[in-house]
Amino acid sequence: MADYFAMDRAQLEAEHARLMGEYDSYKAQGLKLDMSRGKPCPEQLDLSKEMLHMDNYIGEDGVDARNYGLLAGMPEARRFFADLLGVSPEEVIVCGNSSLAMMYYLIDLGWRAGFVDSIRPWRFFNSIKFLCPTPGYDRHFRVTEYFGFQMLSVPMREDGPDMDMVEQLVREDETIKGIWCVPVYSNPDGYVYSSETVARLARMRTAAPDFKIIWDDAYCVHHLTDEQIEIPNILEACKRAGNPQRPLLFCSTSKITYPGAGVAAVAASDINIRHITSNMVPMIISYDKMNQLRHVQFLKNRQGVLEHMKKHRAILEPKFNLVKQTFAEQLSSCGKIARWTDPKGGYFISLYLQEGCAKRTVQLCKEAGVVLTGAGAAFPYGIDPKDNHLRIAPTYPQLDELRTASQLLCICVRLATVEKLLAE
Repeated sequence: MADYFAMDRAQLEAEHARLMGEYDSYKAQGLKLDMSRGKPCPEQLDLSKEMLHMDNYIGEDGVDARNYGLLAGMPEARRFFADLLGVSPEEVIVCGNSSLAMMYYLIDLGWRAGFVDSIRPWRFFNSIKFLCPTPGYDRHFRVTEYFGFQMLSVPMREDGPDMDMVEQLVREDETIKGIWCVPVYSNPDGYVYSSETVARLARMRTAAPDFKIIWDDAYCVHHLTDEQIEIPNILEACKRAGNPQRPLLFCSTSKITYPGAGVAAVAASDINIRHITSNMVPMIISYDKMNQLRHVQFLKNRQGVLEHMKKHRAILEPKFNLVKQTFAEQLSSCGKIARWTDPKGGYFISLYLQEGCAKRTVQLCKEAGVVLTGAGAAFPYGIDPKDNHLRIAPTYPQLDELRTASQLLCICVRLATVEKLLAE
């Protein structure tokens, strides 16, 4: 393979014909492969099946987890998540299976009733805005879009969002009410916020007194290397900076045990926790404490989680390595037609193509039997202004399926690039 940018038109046409031959051979196989979401594979789910046989539902203080009560969660579950998030148990609410549901609820709380530091509920502003580091998590963006926020894109860098831009925006506009953050192994780039980024988020001056950092620590224990990355605690940083009400922290066991039957938690200052729980009283008496207790009994503590996640790594690391190796073998020699991230943890790889090639690549893959996350999904409103980003999810397919899908993806990337060069 040669550098596509060094080819003349005749060479590009010959390359297109050759690639179409390879593409048609894959298409004839009738493939049905799905790389569209970052889901644990069945082998990962089987790692937690022992938990389903646990049947002791009496908590450490004699509370029967099968009954009503304890809206903020079982004491041992609050302690468990406090350990994961680096906060005190009194600063934790243990909820149902979905951290996304809690993020939705707290955005709704700010919109409907406001927070302890709100002058008035967000719905009474003529316009409201939210900062969205991009590329980012599509379901985050969907929440703020649903509530009518104008979403402002902020470029993601390897050390976190562009803080010069963030600081300028929030300093001048009281209608900017928050920022979405996935601080460790970000979705989809796999980047990690630097200590300086954490400090700047904590201490920056905001026009809105009730500005909120939505700190989605979804991948804090999802390591793919021996290096177990940790970053400064955002709640402690905000307390030191005099902004203790600013952060709302989230994590869950969705990709530790079972995505559909895990346990989620939210952490915040004690004043925020009291405000949140008082507003939850009309909605629910208690969450699934039986499931909370099962998880604590099975995982035990932070060290138990880390040992469990080594089993996940043994399944996932070969998949990530296979995809990156295929990209290197199939794309590197074609010139600068693509680049990709090399995450040390998390669930995704970002693949960056030539501008205008992402949608066409997804279309080609779909027609040949491989479903990818839609182009633009990692951007507010589903619009990638450069049409050059794809979120790659290696976790769910089996290795042989992943090898086929990755090879076909590379053919589609090259086809889309050649078509663009010919059109120019």
